[in-house]
Amino acid sequence: MNLVFPHTFIPWFRAVAPYIHMYRGKTFVVGMAGELVAAGKLNNFVQDLAILHAMGIKLVLVHGFRPQVNEQLAAKGQSSRYHLGTRITDAIALDCAQEAAGQLRFEIEAAFSQALPNTPMANATVRVVSGNFLTARPVGIVDGVDYMHSGVVRRVDAPAIRRAIDIGALVLLSPFGFSPTGEAFNLTMEDVATAAAVALQADKLLFLTEIPGIHEDLGNPESPIDTEMALADARRMLSQLPPPSQPADLAYYLQYCVRACASGVERTHILPFSVDGALLLEVFTHDGIGTMIVDEKLESLHEATADDVGGILQLIEPFERDGTLVKRDRTEIERDIANYTVIEHDGVIFGCAALYPYPEARTGEMAALTVSPHVQSQGDGERLLKRIEQRARAAGLDSIFVLTTRTMHWFIKRGFAQVDPDWLPEARKRKYNWDRRSQVLVKKLA
Repeated sequence: MNLVFPHTFIPWFRAVAPYIHMYRGKTFVVGMAGELVAAGKLNNFVQDLAILHAMGIKLVLVHGFRPQVNEQLAAKGQSSRYHLGTRITDAIALDCAQEAAGQLRFEIEAAFSQALPNTPMANATVRVVSGNFLTARPVGIVDGVDYMHSGVVRRVDAPAIRRAIDIGALVLLSPFGFSPTGEAFNLTMEDVATAAAVALQADKLLFLTEIPGIHEDLGNPESPIDTEMALADARRMLSQLPPPSQPADLAYYLQYCVRACASGVERTHILPFSVDGALLLEVFTHDGIGTMIVDEKLESLHEATADDVGGILQLIEPFERDGTLVKRDRTEIERDIANYTVIEHDGVIFGCAALYPYPEARTGEMAALTVSPHVQSQGDGERLLKRIEQRARAAGLDSIFVLTTRTMHWFIKRGFAQVDPDWLPEARKRKYNWDRRSQVLVKKLA
């Protein structure tokens, strides 16, 4: 059978490989809104979870069931009541929640038992384990509102869950808990998922929700999604949002993301279940598809070390191949690694540049300025340029120069001016390739 589109598949798969290495053995808690099941997206979602499982990721899945409970209530002539985004659970709603939880658990386990040919479930073996891993307590009376049989998580049996996922099982948690006296409580998927993620100190907590993420302009739903947000910014935003009135309100999900991240979960995510493959896009691409909240920015701009040589080579190789950059071999980069600055995100290098000083001429060459095509037009080139300028000033240089055959206009827009190659320092002029006919551009440092 011929491989379809190898010219796109191979680079894509190689780009994904660092994330496969990074997440093997890590623990993800995934909170799935019941609306995902109601929208008929359960099978594809389960297939994506099976792919993560096959890659060695330890999974805890928490399902929601709001629309299923609402449907049961409507069938009995009852309406749903919420306060601050949490359901008020009377005796009838509790019965409906128990029925919905049992039905959904059956559907989810059935989906994981598929082994259809030509699907990601073919040859997959995902053992689903569920049980009484949660102890709950009542919400009680808040603002004069009696939540009755609604509860919150009191304790998560983290050691038992850890034993299950360590032997390769997927743990399935329903938003139901019991008190030490055996009283049942209706919980929220968001509270259960957050409590489980904190108790396990999970590497990721991912919510698959009705919300596409957090828009850069909250007042404009057409504005781009803010793909990465610092915890401090998320806290500030939460303080400015009105309290949630419905579970689908942004503030409702955001409060749990902030709680988890502040309690030691490295990354929390809000993703749209409406996008097929949203879970895979978020985990295995640089910017993802939803909003990720972290205690600090994951992107790091720093001077390169010997550990970065392989990443630099992988980054610049396509540009050397098409003639944009002059070829540099590993030995040369290893020798000059102290000259390099890199931008790294989640262990993957997405940008680099080098400074080669010529102290006798009080100038320096900025070379190998490269930004991955996956993240271009996001300001990383400017960040690298500013860092090289800072390093040049610290070295007592008055200017920096570049040699380029294709990106002259980018540098001119950033304060460079074209000069004749004879301007170059004598040591650099001797190495100038007249056949390549690179343009020389200089920027004076204030």
